[in-house]
Amino acid sequence: MVTLNCDMGESYGNWRFGDDAGIMPHIDCANIACGFHASDPWTMLKTVRLALSHGKKVGAHPSLPDREGFGRREMKLQPEELTAAFLYQIGALTGMLAAEGGQLSHVKPHGIIYGMAAHDIDTARAIAAAVKPFGVPLFGLAGTRHETAAAELGVAFVGEFFPDLA
Repeated sequence: MVTLNCDMGESYGNWRFGDDAGIMPHIDCANIACGFHASDPWTMLKTVRLALSHGKKVGAHPSLPDREGFGRREMKLQPEELTAAFLYQIGALTGMLAAEGGQLSHVKPHGIIYGMAAHDIDTARAIAAAVKPFGVPLFGLAGTRHETAAAELGVAFVGEFFPDLA
């Protein structure tokens, strides 16, 4: 089965990024930015409402604390720091969803941390540890440390494939 997911809610303040309303009808799952690389509380809430109004599954799209670099600059955080940053972001989106009668569907890391976790088991474990309390699957690159760490910690895993990278 193929499921299309898309990163959404990456605007903040007066800065606009992407066409969430135009894309939303064509996807299965929305990965909503949680404020560290992009988004803000109002953008998160509007994006949650948009996704729910279209009947889409909603996942958290947490990142490193790198708004200036859009979550694409490598940062070395201790595993506990990374877990805390992800818990904070996932919790924020989960609260927005609860306020609107929705539920968290999954977690998909954003930007450079996605790639770092694919290659570094400690990073992957820190992310999986943050996902575990929410009881939802972790989206990650199939056959990498994402999958290994999820299995070790008992976190459901959904492997992804990027045809443009094949």
